[in-house]
Amino acid sequence: MGRKPSTLHWDKPLLLFIRMVTAILIAASPALATDAGFESVTGPCHLRFPADHGPHPQYRTEWWYYTGNLVGEDNRQYGFQLTFFRSGLQPPDKRDKWPDPSSAWRTDQVYLAHAAVSDIEGGRHFQADQMARPVLSMAGARVEEKAVTVWVHSWETRIAPDKHKLHVDASEFGFTFDLIPAKPPVLHGDGGYSRKGQSPERASCYYSFTRLQATGSLTVEGTRQTVQGSAWMDHEFSTAPLQPGVTGWDWFSLQLSDETEIMFFQLRQADGEINPASNGTWVQASGSGSPLRNEEVQIEVLDRWTSPHTGARYPVKWRLQVPSLEVNLTLTANLKDQEMRTARSTQVVYWEGSVQVVGARQNKSIEGVGYVELTGYAKPFDAPM
Repeated sequence: MGRKPSTLHWDKPLLLFIRMVTAILIAASPALATDAGFESVTGPCHLRFPADHGPHPQYRTEWWYYTGNLVGEDNRQYGFQLTFFRSGLQPPDKRDKWPDPSSAWRTDQVYLAHAAVSDIEGGRHFQADQMARPVLSMAGARVEEKAVTVWVHSWETRIAPDKHKLHVDASEFGFTFDLIPAKPPVLHGDGGYSRKGQSPERASCYYSFTRLQATGSLTVEGTRQTVQGSAWMDHEFSTAPLQPGVTGWDWFSLQLSDETEIMFFQLRQADGEINPASNGTWVQASGSGSPLRNEEVQIEVLDRWTSPHTGARYPVKWRLQVPSLEVNLTLTANLKDQEMRTARSTQVVYWEGSVQVVGARQNKSIEGVGYVELTGYAKPFDAPM
């Protein structure tokens, strides 16, 4: 499974040059986008599937985000992450102003990808990242009649109505998974319009598959085995940067044993407060979602860990309570060192990790699994949402 690598043969100096130029374009993209005329998300997103599984180049930033918790045939526990990012360098309508003849290398987009595997029992976190311009079949997003494929080199996701198929082959790990939706897509916020700040345009279009049944094969340092478990998928696109004063976010995706799920993100401010635009979604066993407002959710940090790689200090244990739902949960990182360092692509440092969940709902014991994402701890996060 997976796209075949390009048959073109590149020498190392040319590859290094392409990566350097792409990195410069990515670093410069905030300035380029200021007056570039990307569309803003300011109201209902009117999402339609399967079309909206595909790319939205009229918006500046987009990502397709997979995380999951798996058990191998040897009963070892694993976590995984696979993310594809699309970054717009200028909006599509600017193409008409390019001089002719257009080069085959010319593009107004860059695609990036992050992948990771957490070997819980082994105490190891493997990670890789890469990027490419969507030219000469090196990267892109293709919309077909009944499926969408997003890829960077040989890494890909293929999203069909009945299945998401993932493939990654990195130097130390790889995987091929089939993910079967147990519930339909959940639209966050107001029909997918997810506010991230006080003004209407500080928002994204955002939906999730909150429970995907995962099966497939996982290879770690040359050892391959069959795995199964559960996964989560986010797809989000936006143009707006974070609101001034917001330094990062804590994002929680929890799959509970009563077949319900919780997504919640809190936006952290430089003054130590939580921005009131923080919000989330409670997903019932039936698949229907209900908004969670900032004031409904209480999150307390119970333990922290300092990265020996960057010196960033991350929370690794939390108490999460939703009194209106009679939910009281304790979340614990399955592995403290799940820090992502993406020098080959986005050059952002963040923590993305598998967690275990124990607690109660309506005075009945409950457990579960999940993933937590922490940005802005190594340095303030100033990229677009």
